[in-house]
Amino acid sequence: MTTIGIRAVATLAIGASIILPSQQATAAESSNMSLARQLNNAFIEVADKVSPSVVVIRVAHKNRVAALLDGEEGQQWEFIPKEFRKQLEEYFKKQKEQEEQEEPNGEPRYDGQGSGVVIRKEGYILTNRHVVDGADKIQVRFKDDSDWYNAELRGSDAQSDVAVIKIDPKGRELYVAKLGDSDKVKVGEFAIAVGAPFNLDYSVTFGHVSAKGRTHVIMGEPGASMDQDYLQTDASINPGNSGGPLVNIDSEMIGINTMIRGLQTGIGFAIPINLAKDISDALITDGKYTRAWIGVAVQPVRENPEFRQTQSAATNGLIVSRIPPDGPAAKSDLKPGDVIMAVDGRPVSTAQQLRNEVRAKKVGHTFTLDVARGTKSMKVKLKTEAWPDQETTEVASKPLTSEDRESSKMLGVTVKALTTELADQFGVDKIDGVIVTEVQQGSAAFRKGVRVGDIITDVDHKPVTTAKEFRDAVKAADTKKKGVMVNFTSRGTSKYEILKESGD
Repeated sequence: MTTIGIRAVATLAIGASIILPSQQATAAESSNMSLARQLNNAFIEVADKVSPSVVVIRVAHKNRVAALLDGEEGQQWEFIPKEFRKQLEEYFKKQKEQEEQEEPNGEPRYDGQGSGVVIRKEGYILTNRHVVDGADKIQVRFKDDSDWYNAELRGSDAQSDVAVIKIDPKGRELYVAKLGDSDKVKVGEFAIAVGAPFNLDYSVTFGHVSAKGRTHVIMGEPGASMDQDYLQTDASINPGNSGGPLVNIDSEMIGINTMIRGLQTGIGFAIPINLAKDISDALITDGKYTRAWIGVAVQPVRENPEFRQTQSAATNGLIVSRIPPDGPAAKSDLKPGDVIMAVDGRPVSTAQQLRNEVRAKKVGHTFTLDVARGTKSMKVKLKTEAWPDQETTEVASKPLTSEDRESSKMLGVTVKALTTELADQFGVDKIDGVIVTEVQQGSAAFRKGVRVGDIITDVDHKPVTTAKEFRDAVKAADTKKKGVMVNFTSRGTSKYEILKESGD
């Protein structure tokens, strides 16, 4: 073959292998659309798999008007001024008559709705406590069934807002939700919420896991941090979604939808399924969930620059700020101002980490805390107890007469050695320490909450039992620059504060 012939063949071969730009764009578009359709089908598949395990819950509450007029709440009428009581009684009686006319058969009025998810084939359904709390009657309905099934409350837990209800399946084969592992959830992964928002049954919304470990999400209410952290999601959650599942792309339940931060904000919260499972198992078995408790209030070291400046040895961990008198910690060697570094060797640096570690222990279990006290490191043994139902009532102290005043005054407090007589006068227990007999208004001690009747036990980790020991310990500290750590007991609760004189 001639040279020209060889070149011609080569040119034809090269030309045959060239893909035009329009062909490349078409191939890429085809590939992208294929991926989009796969994702679309994946969401459809998740909805199809999960929805059979989800139930719509409706609840009926006792007639509030009848409760006001006839029930225990009617006893409160005596506290209403007579001039208003008659008008209110007439108003509520009319309301009651109207409601009775509307429902002559005495059927309950269903005035609440939420969602739930089947977790056991015997008919156990997981939901939120606030969905069923106070309900006189509970009913559930499945997606493919128009019948309502009566349900009874098996148990609920106020701290976590978890509840379990049970139905009689009546021969129906129930689809049980597949549980995932919330500890393995990754921020950014897909999250799908299923429920009945605004009475719109079996709505499915999707988004992502926006964050993990959210605490202090309940604004402006007592016990706002509750007992657990939350998963945050931007999957749309609205009233009625409560108690429904939050699932991943593998149709595994990773959380229970429980609250939102404002409508249409894209900020919703779910209880991690690992915690919900532990609690629901206990509710099914025992009808209640008993959590372990050690009785301490803590604050991360990194959030207290004043503490870090004074106690330079501590750079991480949790400062023990308070120890209630009747808690397990009060029976141990732990003191306010100690820094908890680890629980049974597992490091802790946030309050939630400590809660999680303690909750994982059984009631009555003894474990070890790694603690830093000033420049010393030590091990403290602690035995868990059951979480108390009510807070300990505090007893107010009696005022001190003028003749009991001690002449020594430092950091704005006047102290006196605690004798049996003084303990009786103030209504406090006789312990080793000095009792505060006067607090100067506006002083360092006053600003930090030290009050008359408090008992100071340590100053910069040094025990003090006399006014002189207190004076000497304070003088030895740099109270103007770094401040001094003072351990004290206030109405039975052990605390610590760093007192710093002004004028540095």
